[in-house]
Order: sequence, then C-alpha cells, then structure tokens
Amino acid sequence: MSSVAPTHTTRPEPHDRGTGGRLNWLRAGVLGANDGIVSTAGIVVGVAGATAQRSDLLVAGVAGMLAGALSMAVGEYVSVSTQRDAERALIALEARELDEMPDEELDELTGLYQAKGLSPDLARRVALELTERDSLAAHLDAELHLDPDDLTNPWQAAFASFVSFVVGAAIPLLAILLSSSDLRLGLTFVAVLVGVALTGAVSAHLGGAPKHPAVRRNIAGGALVMALTYAVGSLTGVAVG
Repeated sequence: MSSVAPTHTTRPEPHDRGTGGRLNWLRAGVLGANDGIVSTAGIVVGVAGATAQRSDLLVAGVAGMLAGALSMAVGEYVSVSTQRDAERALIALEARELDEMPDEELDELTGLYQAKGLSPDLARRVALELTERDSLAAHLDAELHLDPDDLTNPWQAAFASFVSFVVGAAIPLLAILLSSSDLRLGLTFVAVLVGVALTGAVSAHLGGAPKHPAVRRNIAGGALVMALTYAVGSLTGVAVG
C-alpha cells in the first residue's frame, strides 16, 4: 500500500491542467465563427439584393468582416478581462482572510468537506493536511472552484474570436464572390446553412448539450437573417433605382 500511494499523490495530471483556458478560447472561437458566418452573410446577401456588382459585394463583405472581427475581439477582451479581475479580487480576499483569521478559515474548510460527505474527523484531517500544503489553493478550490494558475486569459479569447470570425466570414464571402450570378444566392444560402449547422453542433458538444436542437436553432436563425437582409436589400435597390 505504501509503495502505491506516492504514485497517485505525486503523478501530474496534464489532462486537467489548463482545461478552463482551453474551453474559454474554444467557446470564444466557436461563437466568433458563428457570428462571422451569420453577420457577413447578412451583409453580402443584403447587398446582393440591391446590386449584382461583384465589386460592391467585395467591398461590403470585407468591410463587414474586418469590422465584425475587431468588434468581437475587443468585446471578448473586455468581457474576459472583467472576469479575470473579479477572479483576482476573490483570490486577494481569500488570501487576506487566511492571513487575518486562519482558525476560522480552517473551520470553514472543514465544514466544506463535511458537506461533501466526509466524517467530521476525516474532514478535519483533510483540511489540516491541505492547509499545511497550500492553504490558499485549498480554499480557492473548495470554496470558489478557482485555480490561480489557470485563470481566464483575455488575450487568448480575443485572438480566438478575431481569427474565428474571419474564418467564419470567409464562408459566405467566398461563396458569393466565386459563384456565377445566377447561382450566387443559392450557393451562399447552402454554404451558410452548412456552416452554422457545424458551429451549432460544435458549441453543443463543448457544452455537453444535445446537438440537434442547437443545429436547428442555428439553421433557422441563419436562414431568417439572410431572408430579411435580402428583402431589405431588394427593396432598397428598387427605391434607389
């Protein structure tokens, strides 16, 4: 028994390290791609309803893609920075409480492990051992479910949002620019609906939710956006013409 226990207590767990950060940028990337597909599709399809000029579609699509990607990146950076600031504030508060009232914090940690089902004596021993090893890490994990070495990264999320938005936006932009005028709208609709179906499936997978409802919602939303923007573009083109 004694020869096995150290192996379990000292062996690193690389598959758990950085999980929060990876999920953070993966979710940001999926959302960015989905927004890139839908918003850029809305722009180019709307413009296509007003004009058949390929140059107009190119200008509108590229401008919309860059504006959307930058907006997504800035918004994600601000949002995640706020979350990171809140996490740091909680860590600082917990460190101050441990410094000012260690006995009360030890009692609190003991109570948390009792609430998880440990007996009072075992909960106390666990709390004491973890406190001796790293009291702050023990309290952050048990009370706040935070890992100070795995906080959210705003730059990572912003970069993921920017790149994924551009990649998503390229789907409707390339579809409408590279196809002939008579097939332009049909191919763009198909490409966009396939794209949002994929982002819906991936986002559901990351969240552990059923894929079919997410895919249906994304397809319905994408189709509605393109239908409305095309209708507005057509009406605008007629009015200007």
